Amino acid sequence: MSAHGTAQPMTAHKSGPLKGTAAVPGDKSISHRALIFGAMAIGETRITGLLEGQDVLDTAKAMQAFGATVTHHGPGAWSVQGVGVGGFREPADVIDCGNSGTGVRLIMGTMATTPITATFTGDASLRKRPMGRVTDPLSLFGTQAYGRNGGRLPMTVVGAANPVPVRYALPVASAQVKSAILLAGLNAPGQTVVIEKEPTRDHSERMLLGFGAALSVEKTSEGNVITLTGQPELRPQSVAVPRDPSSAAFPVCAALIVEGSDILVPGVSQNLTRNGLYLTLVEMGADIEFQNPRTEGGEPVADLRVRFSGDMKGIDVPAERAPSMIDEYPILSVVASFATGTTVMRGVKELRVKESDRIDAMARGLEACGMRIEEDQDTLIVHGLGAGGMPGGATAKTHIDHRIAMSFLIAGMAAKKPVSIDDASPIVTSFPIFEGLMTGLGAVLTHDAD
Repeated sequence: MSAHGTAQPMTAHKSGPLKGTAAVPGDKSISHRALIFGAMAIGETRITGLLEGQDVLDTAKAMQAFGATVTHHGPGAWSVQGVGVGGFREPADVIDCGNSGTGVRLIMGTMATTPITATFTGDASLRKRPMGRVTDPLSLFGTQAYGRNGGRLPMTVVGAANPVPVRYALPVASAQVKSAILLAGLNAPGQTVVIEKEPTRDHSERMLLGFGAALSVEKTSEGNVITLTGQPELRPQSVAVPRDPSSAAFPVCAALIVEGSDILVPGVSQNLTRNGLYLTLVEMGADIEFQNPRTEGGEPVADLRVRFSGDMKGIDVPAERAPSMIDEYPILSVVASFATGTTVMRGVKELRVKESDRIDAMARGLEACGMRIEEDQDTLIVHGLGAGGMPGGATAKTHIDHRIAMSFLIAGMAAKKPVSIDDASPIVTSFPIFEGLMTGLGAVLTHDAD
């Protein structure tokens, strides 16, 4: 049973060549942050290209519950009338963040240094995910959190009445944790410092600077040392959200493995903290051209021309690349199935605490499709069968995980036999136009009732 209602089984059939332009939605990470930073500014922030998936819509509702005015003006066009740093009011009801780990963790950070109390929940998947990695460092500011056993939702957070600045070294490479601490630091006096040994996506730092915060990043022997001066007045901005590289990964990877394909994916973010998948695909021998590089909304973007690549080879993906592609390993494991030789993905233990245990979900589903898989706590190994080699003919369990669902549908477009998933409904959380976009390129997707 889906957390979004009745389960929606779907099947992907072997496709003819994919052709055309794949205009993927706006970046989910930046969309969340645009709404949150807009709510913390004084005045009206205008946003274009916002991802209108359920995860982001839940964040928009949360910002309204905390007192901001959020207005929808048309497709992708939104405005936020902010209440200022420290201006959040106490919400009248429970904040439901649906499926979004990013949303709940960033919002917890945002209210953590304001003397209000809020209770957070989410769907069945989100209620299984650990929140202690955020609430533990937030407690250093003086914040209190009370949740279920294991630090899980539902959870009540009591904001610090007299917050103190924090110096914190991240024990895991997590942009969500880093961002939550920086957001909490906005309403703490003095300087809050976050140290990350491994670089993670830097959208929060870029956006903080754009909204007028005093922030610096210094590369040291410890790693990146990020210093934020608290209690600024953030200035409203116009934010143009670039297209999401994690969503773009699905049509890109589909084109690489479906024979005869040739597609264009315009305006995709090329942020260096997000492009690990694309570096990896090129190393495997993927035919991807990065055309018309430019800057939009403070982020580097490019148009991707992608052609079928039947001679890709398996490679060893280094552990240090994991933070820049952590959400893309499920779809990479599908591509690896259609490459020749073995692909070894190291340093991926963070996948075990995502919307599902993604290592286990992909391993079991790929095995059901006839692939040979090896895994341990921190590694996933796929023994590829080359172009068109995956037998298919199985139903994969999605575990209420949008990326697992989309990955197996992409697999079915190139496998010998159709690949089904038990529930396509979670896809709406991040990529609501996935089905229409892929069928528009030529993919064949059917529902059980079809």
